[in-house]
Amino acid sequence: MKQNILVLGGTGKTGKRIVERLNRLGHNVRVGSRSANPSFDWNQPANWPTVLEGMDKIYITYQPDLAVPGAKEAIEALTKVAQEKGVQKLVLLSGKGEVEAERCEQIVLNSGIDTTIIRASWFNQNFSESHFLGPIQQGMVALPNVHSKTPYVDANDLADAAVEVLLNDGHKNQIYELTGPRLLTFEGVVAEIAEATGRDLKFIPISLEDYVAAMKEMGLPGDVVWLIEYLFTEVLDNLDNQVITNDIEKLLGRKPIDFSDYVAKTAKTGIWKEVVEA
Repeated sequence: MKQNILVLGGTGKTGKRIVERLNRLGHNVRVGSRSANPSFDWNQPANWPTVLEGMDKIYITYQPDLAVPGAKEAIEALTKVAQEKGVQKLVLLSGKGEVEAERCEQIVLNSGIDTTIIRASWFNQNFSESHFLGPIQQGMVALPNVHSKTPYVDANDLADAAVEVLLNDGHKNQIYELTGPRLLTFEGVVAEIAEATGRDLKFIPISLEDYVAAMKEMGLPGDVVWLIEYLFTEVLDNLDNQVITNDIEKLLGRKPIDFSDYVAKTAKTGIWKEVVEA
């Protein structure tokens, strides 16, 4: 049976993949983004009732992250509109090892709407579709927290898991923590990409203070700088974020995509070719 599903952040890293999958399955998908019609903007709550009108289910991803100031209030307001519009299911993308994000989780879990939480570790695609891409293309990656290990999860695995919980019963009030199958340091990540691309990529450990100063010098938005500093100080060193789970296998009946498989596939696209700044 066709379902009406709103995918917030429907042009983002996870949202676009979920939209593709739901469309292939023949569902009525509404993309929640500033460029869509009707337009969804987290800073324009007056438009939310129009966007949620007629929707059965919603996938929620908050930008830039549930940990940032103002996220809790936004999730509260969105959940209230969902209640008023008779939405039947909410699936919230949350952060693994983030106390602030867990406060947002409780809002939707206590809403009375069928809710599932998906907590994700950092994505493989952060190195091909996000802020780590540029340094890789330029051949020099400078990052702090060199000893932290992360079980990177593939965005395609998360999309498959999100579609499963959106479309099927049995996931009410469940919290799934999605990870990849092994832990990697930043230096290990760069080494794997270097090997797959045949490039001489240099990894340089730096202090967090220098990293934050560099982001500000690049002109990154203040909330993004705050978030990255928060992730490096509060999340990466959180032991909870370094635990490998079997939730992908539990949800999908298969093992998660390994980082090396992601690297091999991505290297073939040419996205990591050297880019020399003018």
